[in-house]
Amino acid sequence: MMTGGEVLVRSLAAHGVETVFGIPGTHNLEVYRHLTAFAIRHVTPRHEQGAGYAADGYARTTGRPGVVVTTTGPAVLNAAAAVGQAYSDSVPMLVVAPGPPVRHPQRGTGMLHEMRDQRGALAAVTGTAHRATSHAEISEAVAQAFGEMAGQRPRPVYLEVPLDLLAEKADVSIVDPIPVSPREPDRELVAEAARRLAEAHRPGLLLGGGVKAAAAHARELAEALRAPVLATTNGKGILPEDHPLWVGAALHLRAASSFVEDCDVLMAVGTELASTDWWHGTPRPEYLIRVDNDPGQLVVNARPQLAIAADAGRALDSIQAALPPVPTRDGDRAATWRSRHRQEAREEGARWVPTLDALASVLDRDAVVAADNAMACYYGALGNLPVHTPGGFCFPTGYGTLGYAVPAALGAAIANPRRQVVALVGDGGLMFSVQELATVAAERISLPVVVFVNGGYGEIRAQMRQAGIAPAGVDLPVPDFVALAQSLGGRGVVVELPGDVGHEVRAAFERPGPTLVIVDEPAA
Repeated sequence: MMTGGEVLVRSLAAHGVETVFGIPGTHNLEVYRHLTAFAIRHVTPRHEQGAGYAADGYARTTGRPGVVVTTTGPAVLNAAAAVGQAYSDSVPMLVVAPGPPVRHPQRGTGMLHEMRDQRGALAAVTGTAHRATSHAEISEAVAQAFGEMAGQRPRPVYLEVPLDLLAEKADVSIVDPIPVSPREPDRELVAEAARRLAEAHRPGLLLGGGVKAAAAHARELAEALRAPVLATTNGKGILPEDHPLWVGAALHLRAASSFVEDCDVLMAVGTELASTDWWHGTPRPEYLIRVDNDPGQLVVNARPQLAIAADAGRALDSIQAALPPVPTRDGDRAATWRSRHRQEAREEGARWVPTLDALASVLDRDAVVAADNAMACYYGALGNLPVHTPGGFCFPTGYGTLGYAVPAALGAAIANPRRQVVALVGDGGLMFSVQELATVAAERISLPVVVFVNGGYGEIRAQMRQAGIAPAGVDLPVPDFVALAQSLGGRGVVVELPGDVGHEVRAAFERPGPTLVIVDEPAA
């Protein structure tokens, strides 16, 4: 005999959940009753959106689903923006919240946190949104959620448990994890892909976030083909950026599009080929092969001549095994394209390059960078800050939220306590989630947060001027970030010279709590 709260927590523990992010409330207390007994660590961000971003950072850097626990109504809606970001970037996340009692009338009674359709609201930003109506169904739904996230394109899942079930007891058994086998590729399609790649004069690989778990397989195939490698924003770090076949990850640069157009055969793996990576339209090679675990994605944005629906690792392995002899190819081709990409990236990011170079000098090879939607990140860090490990660059592409970096860095640090984690954010975006510095301080996490200050929303200010619109709502007074950091349990320091950023970041790694490293951007 177990309450629904115990069924839920036992089920999470059975699926290897060790950490959840959330905020307790009146309706979810029966979940919290059991967390300690099942050795599940609870981290309390200061806002549910922060809980969602923290779970996102946890998931991106481990490959395991991040878990969020909220209470009803406004709490779960607070998390919805972060859930939408996870959906956009194919991040596995389980969001659990209580809902109205099983027999709650459809038209409502005015109870605390009541919503007309809480499950329906979350269905708009998740892959699956399910409301359990029995104790047995709670455990089944947890198993189904983890099975879905493991067996297909990972999307966030929402599970709603009626609050009366959380407290009531029933005789129920816990469902074991569902065995999931990776999707195998079609042998004939694999043979054709291998032949095309081997016979190509100018082959190339484009690696997206769907390849993070198969990074070693991608590297081996690239080396066997001697093919240069581009990556999407979410694929940054799949190939170490000092590898001789590396080209770059700033796909919006002309050099990236030119490389794709130069390829007589390009294989794109685990990527949507979306406009949020390319910005100016998806370029086309002479012959396009696409590999994706999501069959429906294979014809979106660019239709390939050859499409393979399969797990990335299985497909890459199978293609390498099927390769005929590969002819000798121009060994300087990757270096030539890398040089062009790097030159364009440094020209575009010139305002931030000195700061990013100083930061790079103190980061370990397995460091994690959590970046916000700030100009210094997508014009600067994306093309100019080397990352050498899969999942080492966490960035909210696609949905494009602000306030992501600090809570995502929190989640990444919780998941990877022995790795350096650093957050990059603008002064405008920082204010969306600055309260999470208090969470970082409470957890005694050594987290440097590099804040690029341009007095508000610099990108939108520039777009207004380009459109002939007098800037409005974009010029914001800059808070006293040093005092703000101190008030939240951290430290703040203003950097006078870009080169001093490395020293301050290194020092921040040596003391517990957050450190705001504040950098005034040079004028555009």
